Amino acid sequence: MKDLDAEKKIAVLIDAENAQHSVLGAVLSELSKHGHLIVKKAYGDWSSNHLKNWKQPLNELAINPVQQFSYTQGKNSSDAAMIIDAMDLLHMGDLNGFCLVSSDSDFTPLAARIREAGLVVYGFGERKTPQPFVAACDKFIYTDILKPPAKKATKTEAKSPSPRKKLREAVDKAAQD
Repeated sequence: MKDLDAEKKIAVLIDAENAQHSVLGAVLSELSKHGHLIVKKAYGDWSSNHLKNWKQPLNELAINPVQQFSYTQGKNSSDAAMIIDAMDLLHMGDLNGFCLVSSDSDFTPLAARIREAGLVVYGFGERKTPQPFVAACDKFIYTDILKPPAKKATKTEAKSPSPRKKLREAVDKAAQD
């Protein structure tokens, strides 16, 4: 029997200005369980210092960066470009679903519109994602559950004094001598 999810063609659209590059690999890995990732695009103003760490993950994961200059500070130029591309892809009719990676509620109407067309919508975002966007998706996964757990200090690391404390102890010892 064929796995129907593996037959799905999914477009992955990433709002780089409202997502974390550190979870991209985990997002794509999780999403690939639901179908074939046909389109992978990330939207942002790549000339911004805010997005400078995205280059390596985008290259390693074969995600196409879509440049959208910010015309005005604080406006949603990238969001508009992502929505236009999503509508173009939707009307091409070759897809079974979309993945929207963002913690921005501005994508709530987009998710609802894609669902109205009968396609599945997967959402990925941080816990701060507003509930309307979460509810507009068929399935929403919080990216913090995809992050590797923070490394705990070993007993030796926990017992060893900080460099500052070591310096203070050395200065105190030198003063005593």
